Amino acid sequence: MIRLGIAALQLAELMVSSMVHLLYGFYIFSTAVAMDISQALNECFKPNVNVNTETDMNLKSHASTNLDDLPPIVLIHGIFGFGKGRLGGLSYFAGAEKKDDRVLVPDLGSLTSIYDRARELFYYLKGGQVDYGEEHSKACGHSQFGRIYELGNFPVWDEDHPIHIVGHSAGAQVARVLQQMLADKAFKGYEDTSENWVLSITSLSGALNGTTRTYLDGMQPEDGRSMKPICLLQLCRLGVIVYEWLDISWLKNYYDFGFSHYNISWKKIGISGLVDCLLGNVGPFASGDWILPDLTIQGTMRLNTHLNTFPDTFYFSYATKRTRKIMGITLPSSILGIHPMFFIRVLQMSQWRHPPDVLPPYKGYRDEDWQDNDGALNTIAMTHPRLPVEHPSFSVVDDSECMPLQPGIWYYKILEADHIFFVVNRERAGVQFDLMYDSIFERCRKHVFKNRTLTLPNQTHR
Repeated sequence: MIRLGIAALQLAELMVSSMVHLLYGFYIFSTAVAMDISQALNECFKPNVNVNTETDMNLKSHASTNLDDLPPIVLIHGIFGFGKGRLGGLSYFAGAEKKDDRVLVPDLGSLTSIYDRARELFYYLKGGQVDYGEEHSKACGHSQFGRIYELGNFPVWDEDHPIHIVGHSAGAQVARVLQQMLADKAFKGYEDTSENWVLSITSLSGALNGTTRTYLDGMQPEDGRSMKPICLLQLCRLGVIVYEWLDISWLKNYYDFGFSHYNISWKKIGISGLVDCLLGNVGPFASGDWILPDLTIQGTMRLNTHLNTFPDTFYFSYATKRTRKIMGITLPSSILGIHPMFFIRVLQMSQWRHPPDVLPPYKGYRDEDWQDNDGALNTIAMTHPRLPVEHPSFSVVDDSECMPLQPGIWYYKILEADHIFFVVNRERAGVQFDLMYDSIFERCRKHVFKNRTLTLPNQTHR
């Protein structure tokens, strides 16, 4: 009877979580459609005014000359995220990209693995056809080549023309994996790459050490690879497979999970192929080549084993939490301050206990270390890489404590916020949004230049 009651509660929780996520996804989609319709109507009724003087052109030419000298800031979205060009005019980073004239917002696979996303990011910047690597592609059962970027968004990218990367959530790990690939010269035809192609990495609520939420959503704590038979992730898996199989072009242009290189369109695999995918025999979920295994504690440790913190790169991390201790018990810090999609998860993650009959993910693991969280990631996992080996770090309370920044050290701040407080909806964060992104962009522009001093736009040397 007790087991039946527990099963009923788990089923009810699954239903509630599914509905909350589905409704939020519908809200985002409908918001994007409404924005597109509004923009189209404005364009129709906007007067055609074209004032273009020679002086204006000269000013623009002078500004672009200065801008060309600035390293681009690349904003990388997290899980279920999207880049510029997807979901119409909606911005994943809530318009933060407008704070600087040299910002790129790539659209990477929203559910593809960290490895695949890092490969996509390289070719997005450099140009050419995405090459996932022959060995990896064969092991995972997908095409070796993917999307083609005719020109690349920063084709001159090299050690003399480096970039800054700001990654939200899983995007932070994408940045680290890409930098390691550059150091390892992992891109065929590009033997001159190095870690110094990246000036700085800023992690915003970054998944640097995994998260216990993956186990709540359905990943098995025994191995961090497989899924429970009935869970939220299984429902997600089925929905994504059907979405990819239907292959509705206008819909995929609007939003794409990123599994085109798996060729699971109805045009290529038919009904029998769909059945195989749904049964878990083939596809990204069968091979484990998708984002969730990379976000378990075990999966992140497997990644981190091969990732370095480089001595000439600047690192900064913003960790978030929405919990506090009340009479020794970790609970959500507020009701109104937490997005409805995350409130239940903040509570669940704060009460997470590793199964006693399962080996812990690493020696010295303690449940209490992982209780503070932001609804998606544990705060301990966001500060700096610490598993399986702790990297150099420095806790920042006041920015003046760490100026000038030193390369090769993870500076980190802990902010009171949930996981999407600083993305998608700018109004939620209010003035904190501007304070944080202004700090990030200013740090990129003023404090982490190497080799030479540059003139910023609207600024002259004195």
